[in-house]
Amino acid sequence: MIEIEGLTKVYDATTVVDSVSLSIEAGEVAAVVGTSGSGKTTLLRMINRLVEPTSGTVRIEGRDNREVAPYELRRHIGYAIQGHGLFPHHTVARNIGTVPKLLGWDKQRISARVDELLELFQLDPAHFRDRMPHELSGGQKQRVGVARALAAGPSLLLMDEPFGALDPIIRAKAQDDLLDIQRRLGTTIVLVTHDMDEAIKLGNRIAVMDEGKLLQYARPQDIIAEPATDFVEALLASGERAFRMLSLTKVGKLVEPGAAEGEPIADTASLREAYALLLWTRRDALPVTRDGAVIGRVTRAALDDQAAAPQ
Repeated sequence: MIEIEGLTKVYDATTVVDSVSLSIEAGEVAAVVGTSGSGKTTLLRMINRLVEPTSGTVRIEGRDNREVAPYELRRHIGYAIQGHGLFPHHTVARNIGTVPKLLGWDKQRISARVDELLELFQLDPAHFRDRMPHELSGGQKQRVGVARALAAGPSLLLMDEPFGALDPIIRAKAQDDLLDIQRRLGTTIVLVTHDMDEAIKLGNRIAVMDEGKLLQYARPQDIIAEPATDFVEALLASGERAFRMLSLTKVGKLVEPGAAEGEPIADTASLREAYALLLWTRRDALPVTRDGAVIGRVTRAALDDQAAAPQ
């Protein structure tokens, strides 16, 4: 889907992105993580030519992005940023319909798409389509911002710290909503974040950057198990690696026959959540439920094995 080869950006004498090469498969989420000044946002913006590279190439579905006029390229790539970036004097419906209108969609088609996306993001069209951005909560604004980025049905969505301004509870819900919608639509996503936990939760693959260089590009479990450099290991925080490994797997994967006492946990929860509940309640096993019915148990011994470093 996306092939980045030798991508470099130099400002004056400073190399901001230094010969980065990676590929992203269609339908995957690639999380680009690093500290401030690592070059991650510049890398993202070179994909849709908001920043022009000094050298290197970006190919989207096999086509060099320089072969397409920048304004035309951006109309076919969704772009969502921190703080949502909504037009303050436009209604929710008009915000979401911005790109479809530029593409020449008729009013009926735009209206239907707006309602479809509002429903997808659990925002009742009758209550939200005519509201102004200042009438929305932070989480609602962010959902409308992502809906706007998806309005024209792009196969590629770029996201720059999209959830950074949200409080932890709303942020977790926004992340879950994004994963659910991404699975339904099959959209390829490149997401920039400074938060390794967010990268692990959302990314099929994680690109770790520092001082413009790509240090490692791999699946979350591989980065956790075998960080390529001391910097990658520091981002992971060595004391958290076992818990991050547990966060990658749902409880349903480790359900075994048998009974257990006390408060249950859903099969859709992460093993990290299950481990925390086991520790807090001083139990050796938890009942596991699916749609409210107990389907088995998950044990602390099984979680201990899952959290251990690979042999």
